[in-house]
Amino acid sequence: MKIPFNPIDRSKEAESLVMQDERRLYHKFRGAPYYGGIATADAVGCSFLCAYCWNYSRNKNPSRFGRFYSPEEIADKLLAIGRRRSFRLFRITGSEPILGERSLNHLIKVIDTILDADPRAKFILETNGLMPGYKEALARRLRFSRILVRISLKGVDPGTFEKISGAGKEFFGYPLAALKNLEEKGVCTWPALMADLFSKAQIEKLKRVLRESGIHSRLELEGLEGYPFVLANLKRRGIFFHKDCGNGVP
Repeated sequence: MKIPFNPIDRSKEAESLVMQDERRLYHKFRGAPYYGGIATADAVGCSFLCAYCWNYSRNKNPSRFGRFYSPEEIADKLLAIGRRRSFRLFRITGSEPILGERSLNHLIKVIDTILDADPRAKFILETNGLMPGYKEALARRLRFSRILVRISLKGVDPGTFEKISGAGKEFFGYPLAALKNLEEKGVCTWPALMADLFSKAQIEKLKRVLRESGIHSRLELEGLEGYPFVLANLKRRGIFFHKDCGNGVP
């Protein structure tokens, strides 16, 4: 795929590949140590093609991987992992869960089923924020009492956003719009950034952008898992991973 691309168009294309009626493509189910322990379903299909994505090859060609599952099947598998591991946190990861209306309908049915089945459960929605920022109506549907929305920001400004995500720089503002919309609707939400790819000055710049955009939630700084293929992808994009100083995106 030629970079930069239009991620709205890519969302539509990905959704057409990974959705079949109410069913979506998934390739793995597991317990994971993140957030103190979380039941996890790994899906495929994304609106971005991030240089550091650990699921890069599957998201580049999503129709080649996994099988289709209904929302009820996904909820049952996640609840079974939760019971076996004594987890109360649940998520879908490895992809973008909100590509459009069909994938959002699938997601909401998964969340509804899990929260109805376990009154102590919480669902962590990991999203790049593109579509909830592009269509506010999608963000309005995320008002659950036990949902936590983590929006992964791909850059500190339009240029770094384009270099990392592959999406055109003009789409940089949509995840910020999603954060603001969700905050205003009382949804527990926060931004996250792959800090190992940025200098301290760049991170402070993003914090200023967040404040100036009226976003008050704290920025989460995450560390990069430097798999060899991830480092190779970063190098091809002209991004260099320096774990000790974080100054890879010029």
